[in-house]
Amino acid sequence: MSEANREIHELLVDYAGALRDGCIPTFLKSLSRKEAQRIDSSREFWEAAEMAQTLNSAGFADKALTPNVGLFISRVDAEIASRLKRAKASPQRKRHTHARSMTKRDNQN
Repeated sequence: MSEANREIHELLVDYAGALRDGCIPTFLKSLSRKEAQRIDSSREFWEAAEMAQTLNSAGFADKALTPNVGLFISRVDAEIASRLKRAKASPQRKRHTHARSMTKRDNQN
């Protein structure tokens, strides 16, 4: 991936390898500005990238892990419940800072 100004077919090969190895961010960082523009305007690249993604999904489907969001959701629910409990436990205090300072001055005189 270190070669500069790669052609579309070379970029496709590097993309497929990065997809297989799980290092797409590294592939994206390796792109020069010219290569990124070439990819952006190339219909051939996007069609081949879609095919590479499909083949990658089919080839590694048995090894792919689906993230379990249940733990995340339960932590979010617990945080919400904790915030509600704290809000109910501590009564809302009205701020009378101006009135208090005037009372203190009156008491001092």
